[in-house]
Amino acid sequence: MTTRIDPVQPPYPPQVAERLEAMMPPGVPPILLFRTFVRNLPMTAAMSGWGGYELSRRLSLSLRDREIIIDRTCARCGCEYEWGVHVAFFAARAGLSDRQITSLTHGGASDPCWADERDRLLIEAADALHDAADLSDGLWHRLAGLFSQEQLLDLLMLAGWYHAISFTANAARVACEDSAPRFADVKLAHT
Repeated sequence: MTTRIDPVQPPYPPQVAERLEAMMPPGVPPILLFRTFVRNLPMTAAMSGWGGYELSRRLSLSLRDREIIIDRTCARCGCEYEWGVHVAFFAARAGLSDRQITSLTHGGASDPCWADERDRLLIEAADALHDAADLSDGLWHRLAGLFSQEQLLDLLMLAGWYHAISFTANAARVACEDSAPRFADVKLAHT
């Protein structure tokens, strides 16, 4: 797969270096997706606030809820890049087991590794939003029984945001990070 938009390479111009530094934890080199985004600095600056919110403690969803939505959405979009980054950096912190990561990638909400109704509902929601860009009345009612209106709005916007990230990473052909897993890794290692 040939990259369609080459990520910037160091040494970075000052404005680019400043933006990349703001997007990454201290001391962590910028990931390829962010190095691709900065090809359009005004766009990257505009999206930084929203992206920062989605990954912050200000989001009303827990880290686990967030990562289930992100991992499932990226897997359903076939975005191995973003899925791999999130699995590598957040899956263990979110308490996702190897079987759950495999299920989010290749399985579904009915897999036996999902004992918690909340987790199953998040997967169902991510699937429905991916497949129909909507939630049925029945699924909405079930979600509303466990999630506040604030959380439901965050869930909807989070899934949409990671569709946009997936579309961009896929279409720009961003190469997978060397340290990130691939879809086949979890299927082969845990089936």
